[in-house]
Amino acid sequence: MFKTTIHRLEDGSGALLLPREMLDSLNLQVGDELQIVETDDGVILRPIRHDNYKRQMNAARDVMDKYEAGLQQLASRLGC
Repeated sequence: MFKTTIHRLEDGSGALLLPREMLDSLNLQVGDELQIVETDDGVILRPIRHDNYKRQMNAARDVMDKYEAGLQQLASRLGC
């Protein structure tokens, strides 16, 4: 469970800040769009994914960079 506060902006509207842990656990980044769905029990925040392919390729590159040495060892053992 995560907890946050609504902050007042100069124009009188509010801004909801999401904790870093929540962004990380939901694979959200600054600039991502969320759909807000009102229910009888509250609201649901749902990510809007416009760039699924781009996001997946970036995630794959991150994993390959992180585990480059291990992937090279595995490839050499498989004769690649």
